[in-house]
Parts: sequence; structure tokens; C-alpha cells
Amino acid sequence: MTIGVALPVQYRIDRTVQLAREAHEFGLRSAWFGQTFGYDSPSLAAIVGREVPRLHVGTAAIPVFGRHPLLVSSQAQTAQAATGGRYHLGLALGTRHLTETGFGIPYERPIARLREFRVIGLSGAARAADLAVIGDEETVAAEVRRYREAGATEVVFTATDLGGEEDRRRTWKLLGELAVTP
Repeated sequence: MTIGVALPVQYRIDRTVQLAREAHEFGLRSAWFGQTFGYDSPSLAAIVGREVPRLHVGTAAIPVFGRHPLLVSSQAQTAQAATGGRYHLGLALGTRHLTETGFGIPYERPIARLREFRVIGLSGAARAADLAVIGDEETVAAEVRRYREAGATEVVFTATDLGGEEDRRRTWKLLGELAVTP
């Protein structure tokens, strides 16, 4: 089982690359980027994946409203090429509020809209699970073991930087150790 981390997307790109490199050095195998109204997450993933060899990168997740499936396909193909095949596409329905107020388009037929994105044909979106694990190191380790025993192939942790840099490094060190511990 591999363990990854969702990185914040509000930093300068150089800082994001630095955080991804650090996470990989601690043994984490993937970095995931959410889509906000800031950076484009497939482009950010492509940059980070190009700068940090062997690190898998992905989007978690691109809302399907507001983007055409062919545009997302082109972005994903570019990210795949830039990372040597280490890009994983994650899609999301988004919310009615965000779609209608943020994009100014009706939130209609969300499942049908998601099906339109099947033309993309990239694997990886179903590999990651976003865990909300709160607690000490023993609690986190127990949760990782539980998911491993349930057959998870990849676990992605979010919000690992809430306690500051020292807590982030300690958390990433623990997650890196858990990634190689049976």
C-alpha cells in the first residue's frame, strides 16, 4: 500500500514543489491537488511531477461542471506526458452552490455530466481514499493498518500541515514509515 498527501494549493509554485519534494523524501509516494479558483490543479500536478521524479501526482478533484471533457482530457494527457505517466485524474461533481453561483451555470444532470468524462480513459481516480484521521501517532498508524487490511492500495492524507512545520514533518515521517511497514 502506498501513502500520499494532499498538498495545499495556496502557496507559490516553488514552495509547493519544495513541500512535494520533502513529502517524497519522507517516503510518501503521491501528492494530490484540489481545484480552487487559484492555480489549475492539472497544471500544478504536472509541474510538481516533473520537478519531483518518481512522485505520483493527481487532482483531487476537478469539478466536472465548468470544464468540457475534451479540455480535461487534453490537460490530463499533458500532465501524463510531463510526469512520465505518474499523473492520476480525480473528478468530482462539485456542489450546486459552487456550480450555480461560481460558474453561473445550472447544476443539472450531475451524474449524466460525469458520464461525459468517461472519454478521458485515464486510470488512477479510484485508487485514492481521502481519510480524516485525527489523533496521535498510534491512532494514525492503526487507521493505516485498518485500511491496508481492508485491501486499500493507496491512502491519501489531507491537512497534514495544520499544526505547523514541525507537526507536518513529524506526520510525514510517520506516514513514510507506515508506507513501508507491513
